Parts: sequence; C-alpha cells; structure tokens
Amino acid sequence: MAISNSRVSIFLSSILLLLASVASISGSDDSKEFVLTLDHSNFSDTIAKHDFIVVEFYAPWCGHCKKLAPEYEKAASILSSHDPPIVLAKLDANEDSNRELASKYAVRGFPTLKILRNGGKSIQDYKGPRDAEGIVEYLKKQSGPPSTEIKSVEDATAVVGEQKVAIVGIFPEFSGEEYKNFTALAEKLRSDYDFGHTSDEKLLPRSGSSVTKPSVRLFKPFDELVVDFQDFHLDALEKFVEESSTPTVTVFSKDPANHPYVIKFFNSPNAKALLFLNFSVDYDVYKSKYEEVAKEHKSKGISFLMGDLGASQGALQYFGVKEDQVPLIIVQTTDGKKYLKPKVESDQIASWIKEYNEGKVPAYRKSERIPESNTESVKVVVADTFQDMVLNSAKNGYPTVYFRSASGKILRYDGNRTKEDIIEFIQKNKDQAAKEAVLQSSIKEELGKHCIEGTEDAGGSSRHLRVHAAAILLSLPDKGIVTCLGSPQSFPFFSYFLQLPFPLHSRAPFL
Repeated sequence: MAISNSRVSIFLSSILLLLASVASISGSDDSKEFVLTLDHSNFSDTIAKHDFIVVEFYAPWCGHCKKLAPEYEKAASILSSHDPPIVLAKLDANEDSNRELASKYAVRGFPTLKILRNGGKSIQDYKGPRDAEGIVEYLKKQSGPPSTEIKSVEDATAVVGEQKVAIVGIFPEFSGEEYKNFTALAEKLRSDYDFGHTSDEKLLPRSGSSVTKPSVRLFKPFDELVVDFQDFHLDALEKFVEESSTPTVTVFSKDPANHPYVIKFFNSPNAKALLFLNFSVDYDVYKSKYEEVAKEHKSKGISFLMGDLGASQGALQYFGVKEDQVPLIIVQTTDGKKYLKPKVESDQIASWIKEYNEGKVPAYRKSERIPESNTESVKVVVADTFQDMVLNSAKNGYPTVYFRSASGKILRYDGNRTKEDIIEFIQKNKDQAAKEAVLQSSIKEELGKHCIEGTEDAGGSSRHLRVHAAAILLSLPDKGIVTCLGSPQSFPFFSYFLQLPFPLHSRAPFL
C-alpha cells in the first residue's frame, strides 16, 4: 500500500518535534541551578523564609571556591529532594555591595560556609566535608534533632564511635531542667560534637560504674577514655566539654586522626610547649615524662604538644632550628617570645619547664652561628652577639646604612643622620606606585591559588574561636610573608603545619 509523501512528511516532522522537546527538557535539567544566588538585595528576605539554610560566602578568584562549586551544586541538587528540602545558597563576598554582609557574618577567608537556623536567628559555622556526598550526609544530620536517642547498642556505637569525642546524656526520663540544659548544650555545640541521650546506661560502650542520677558522659580516644559530669548549669557543661575534649598532650604526626586536636591546640589562648623528636626512636622514652609535666601544668596556662620529626619540617623551619637539634623543646608565649632547649633529655624536661616558669630561661632569637674566629679588623656581628659587641661594647662604631626598595634595589646611604634627611632619601628612592599596583595584582592572583578557609565566631572570644585553618603563608617577592587569612589567637607558625597533605575541611570536634 503506497504512503503519500505528505503523510511521511507529517510523521517525520512529529518525530523531530518530539526529539527537540526531549532535548529541550534534558537541557533544561542540566542547566538548572539548585544553589540559590544571594546578594545584598535579597539576602535578608531569603534567610527569613527558612528554618534551615546553608550559605557559602565566596570570592570569584579563590581557587578553593572554584573547586567546591561543582560539589556544592551537586549536593544542593540531592538535598532539594530531602523531606523537608535543605536549601544551599551562595553569596559573592568579594562584591563591594555584599561586603557589609560578609563583615556581619565574620567572614575572614574563602570559602566560608554558615548554617543559619530559625530565619537567621541562630548562626553556626559549617564544619563538614567539602565533597557532595559528605555535604549531603553532614547536613542531613545537622538539620535533624541536636541529640540522638540511643535505644540499642547499635545506636550507641553509631553515636560514640572509636576515634572521636562524643557526648551522651543519661537520664531516667527525658524531661526536667537537666534534660533541657543538655539539649541546649547539644544545640549550641552540635556542629562540634556528636550528641546522644539514653535512659539505659548499660547500652553505652566502656561503661564502668553505674549512674544513679542524671549525668553527662564524654567519650574520647585519649587520656581517660570516659569522663562523667553532673553539674547541669549550661556554663559549667560547656566548660566541662571544652576542657575534657582537649588531650593532656596533643600528638602531631601524619595521622589525620590527630589533626583536629592539633588545630584545637593552636586555638588555645595558652602558651605553647612543643617537643619535637623522632617518634620511631624516642617516642616511648619521652612520652611518659612529658605527660607527667603536662599534667602538672594543665591548669597553669601552658598547652603541650609532641611533634614527630617527619611531620614537623615546617615548624623547625619557622623557628630557625635544625633536625640535628632534636629532641628539642620550645615554648612560645602569647606575646610571641620563644624559649628553647635543644638536645633535651627526657629527665631534663621537668626542670627546664620549672626554670622557664621562674624566668630563668632567656628568650631565643634566630641568629647565625657565632663565628669560630672573629679576629679581623671588621667584626662579624650576629643576633646572639649584637648586645655585647655593639650595644655594650663602649666603643665607637661606624654605622653603615643601606636602603632596600620594594623591587629589591639596594642603595648605600651616605647622607646626614637626621630624620628629615633619611626620610627624604627614602622618598626619593622608593619604587613608584605603578609597581605596587602590579604587585598587588600578583598577590591577589596567588591568594586565589592558595587561599584556604577560616572563620571566627561573632563573639570573637578565643575560647570560641573556630578556625578550619589559621593561615597559609605566601612568600611573594618584595612583600615578604603575606597571609591569606589569620587571627590574633592563631600562632603564625601554625601555617607551617598546614603544609602537610591532610584534609583541613574534615570534621573536627572543636569546629
């Protein structure tokens, strides 16, 4: 039976229209963005409409922001089908019109992610993974109840785990002031720790003594593994968690399980004592002695860390010390002064710390080695001999002054020694503003490559400082050391620890 050309034409046209329609729908799905784009004009209204929303503060030039973008979008797509949907949003914090919002939310680095609850009334730092799957799982947990009821051994195992800090409330019934305050604690610290509650203490692992009244039990993978607490005032509970979740001696090595505690160590407002040694040779010899000293000084304003030589090259570089000086103990105070003893014996640690506390240990300064021979007419002065050879010498000296410009140009100054003449010389020989503009551009480009995220609670207190990473130091020509971000409470040498390949964004019990 013959088929007319017109009917064939109509049929083919229908097929083409159908294919075009399918392609259009498919293309629409591919191009749809699930991450909301916010700015100063719609931010407040959007936040007010949501009981739970996540906002990424980013900068277009930030390399880590670019890496996060596809994972964040994929997570937003998956979470849009959650019941109820979990909304992810983003805001360009580098845009001038949005900088006031970035300041309001204490954005000090990129990317910074915040969890906003109850229409923005509650603000928490996001401290979860940066891959799509991890983001999804973390936010599902964060959007649920702050504490999980433990009804079985399996439930308890899921909450407590083996290599993390977890807090469980034990109550005869889930009501009353104690339970209310425990729930408030869990809500406040839910992004820092895993919380659970139960009426059956026997379900919990490592259960030693029975509980006769409401208690909070903190589990941890170091020191005493279980600690109970019965004071349910909220401030007391928070202090208990903060102190009990900090190791007596923080261990720094290439084991990622230790890194959250290392970051917490550097966030502490205390002076820092750091013992560097070769773990494969000296760990067992020094561990017990060092822990004894740390326990004795736990409430005396000093935090203690043991660092493996293989993981601490950056720290040694910062302090200007050599591998052949380990075992080496260093104390750095909150005002930046450093004290050290190289080649320290295990039984010398206690007496040296005692002498430090009594002010008998002189501060350390980076210095070239004192020359073995210094008999020439022109003397060589290093930092360790400057005081005696120059300031206390009672001899006339001939000061020679050199000026180094931003571009590295070095000029000898032979003018008068008055302030006005020196200023005039500097103004005449300093580099032009155009060169500075080019340099600033290169700095911004470098930051885009290397910047890592960091956040600080709006309260600003050192106890509540929350940092994913304090800084990465960039050695840029003419500018010396430039920080991508940082905070007064973070020690500058912390950045050197970050040179090691571990996931800074992994969940940590202090974040």
